[in-house]
Amino acid sequence: MKVTLSVIKADIGSIGGHIRPSAKLLETVRATVAEEGKGFLIDFHIGFTGDDVAILMSHVEGAGNGKVHRLAWDAFLAGTATAKAQGLYGAGQDLLKDAFSGNVKGMGPAVAELEFEERPNEPFLLFAADKTDPGAYNLPCYLGFADPMVSSGLILSPKVGKGFTFRIMDVSHTEGDRVIDLSAPEDLYDIAALLRDQERFVVESIRSRATGEVAVAVSTTRLHNIAGKYTGKDDPVMLVRTQGNFPATGEVLAPFTIGHFVAGFMRGSHHGALMPVPRNTGTSFFDGPPIVSCLAFSVKEGRFSEPADTFAHPYWDYVRTKTAAKSEDLRRQGFFGPAMLPYSELEYGGIVERLQAMEPKFRLVKGKEAVKA
Repeated sequence: MKVTLSVIKADIGSIGGHIRPSAKLLETVRATVAEEGKGFLIDFHIGFTGDDVAILMSHVEGAGNGKVHRLAWDAFLAGTATAKAQGLYGAGQDLLKDAFSGNVKGMGPAVAELEFEERPNEPFLLFAADKTDPGAYNLPCYLGFADPMVSSGLILSPKVGKGFTFRIMDVSHTEGDRVIDLSAPEDLYDIAALLRDQERFVVESIRSRATGEVAVAVSTTRLHNIAGKYTGKDDPVMLVRTQGNFPATGEVLAPFTIGHFVAGFMRGSHHGALMPVPRNTGTSFFDGPPIVSCLAFSVKEGRFSEPADTFAHPYWDYVRTKTAAKSEDLRRQGFFGPAMLPYSELEYGGIVERLQAMEPKFRLVKGKEAVKA
């Protein structure tokens, strides 16, 4: 059976600042999806990570389908109305357009979709991150799909060992989707050269070279490219098929033990270590740290099993402790150096106005000018 998985996520309101959505908001979204999805959705799941609500849907309508995207948009609008009625912070924050235009891509919500012919056993992972941007998945994708030091299937499995093709997007290009297809292992160094710049180059998708099947889909939306100003971090989602011709679930999860530094954190303007957290975890310290959740599903004829919370295992408590220490060490630097994002990522912030106001005060010094007391 050919099935499409669509996950669409947005921040539409949160309790007490950027903490978590209310139970009533979540129920509004759930009820809207259940009612309006009758007749074309096979199954769905609603959850949240930090202050972002994610709607996972299965259907046979194909990727980018207007009916499916409209459903998510309507659910977010209904949730926004509830957020406003409750006085929640940032109600409708990620809904950057006034009217639905056939597809939510480019309207604010993050979107990742996979369309494939179901295998007899079809496991997949849903990752949802908060207080960070799409480049947060660059390193895990590289390590899980291109590095045998992490993904041993690359040398142990014949089909996995044929490698994968990475489609990488230049998200700073706003006139259209500017992408490049590079294959591992032949293009490994080129892939690394791009993915190191997580603010500009982002993994959009990954395909098996053995079968041509899609393995990974990542949301690539940059909110400031849509709004023309800073509106919050992009808080990306990612869908990953695992096992068989793809890396094992454990090989995909392993890179998240690093707690790698990503953009985001307080006011979306700092670096912090990405912390793997259990499902439905809110944010805390310093409007962060950057967090990621992961639910594992099996799907059969479009219907989901109950989710397994991969980061709830006791092992990840140890990882969270290490990650928290890394973030604290860097945050102690405050505004200084690599603790804060580079100027290009602060382009729409108040710091630009501050620097512009100082510009006329600069002057050229001719010769040796004495310092006046």
